[in-house]
Amino acid sequence: MPSLTGKGEEAKRNLVCVQMKSIYDGALDMYKIKNSVYPSTEEGLAILTKTSEYFKDGKMPKDSWGEEFIYLNDEGKIELISLGADKKEGGKEGAKDIKLSECK
Repeated sequence: MPSLTGKGEEAKRNLVCVQMKSIYDGALDMYKIKNSVYPSTEEGLAILTKTSEYFKDGKMPKDSWGEEFIYLNDEGKIELISLGADKKEGGKEGAKDIKLSECK
């Protein structure tokens, strides 16, 4: 049974990468095309939910553990982060933070 549990968590982590890539390649790129820049860190992903323009239901997807993604814009370099299963910054192995920049 432990090997199945590990596969479930691995699948959740993989799904988070798919979600983050979808947000980046979809909603964030559409926002940039319309506004010539990505949202600032202060504006965050919440700005994408002000209309149904970026998400059909106007709601931001959450990670596999029901938490919001962290959004950072460092002079146009975008990072999306999920805190992972432990919902805390940092962590190791299965509890490690998941970053868009590290997704394959």
